[in-house]
Amino acid sequence: MSEPDLTLHGLRLSGHSHRVELFLTLLGLPYRFIAVAGPDQPEAADLRRLNPLGQIPVLTDGPAVIADSNAILVYLAARYAPDSGWMPGDPLAAAQVQRWLSIAAGEVRYGPALARLMVVFGAPADRAAVHATAARILTFMDGHLADRPYLAADRATLADIACYSYVAHAPEGGVSLAPYPAVQAWLARVEALPGFLPMPASPIPEQL
Repeated sequence: MSEPDLTLHGLRLSGHSHRVELFLTLLGLPYRFIAVAGPDQPEAADLRRLNPLGQIPVLTDGPAVIADSNAILVYLAARYAPDSGWMPGDPLAAAQVQRWLSIAAGEVRYGPALARLMVVFGAPADRAAVHATAARILTFMDGHLADRPYLAADRATLADIACYSYVAHAPEGGVSLAPYPAVQAWLARVEALPGFLPMPASPIPEQL
């Protein structure tokens, strides 16, 4: 296999970017990080050339360009860790991982992630609806994790990497994790993985 030539375009306060950078460090892959801070930055023009939607993160691997954080996770697992179990080969196990990738892009995105986006970045949204979505998915996750160590298997998979960042930082959006002990235990297990990279913290609002 040729030496990787990986560049990640993203924002370190973005959970979407963090899940990719976290997986890169868990795999021990060398990479460059190009921060895309705003639409007027030169890096933003480069980003739009790579992804016309202008969304982060984007990963380049030599001439290959991969957009969307979950797609990048799948690419990295298949390209650099095909037999590691991060994305299982068994059809049923793979389907379980894919289910959580969809949850990460759905309920987690519009619950804990959007609550944090409202506080940290001032995004407009209906707070009550967002917090209701967060409570619903965190309650579901807590029950799911009550008798298993990880989301989709008995070891960490892409499911855990995709969901970790925004759940771990939910308190930054005013969403308390205190009612969810199984979720807290799962977060600690992810954080204990060799090569774990934390996401930069933002202030937690006084009122949770």
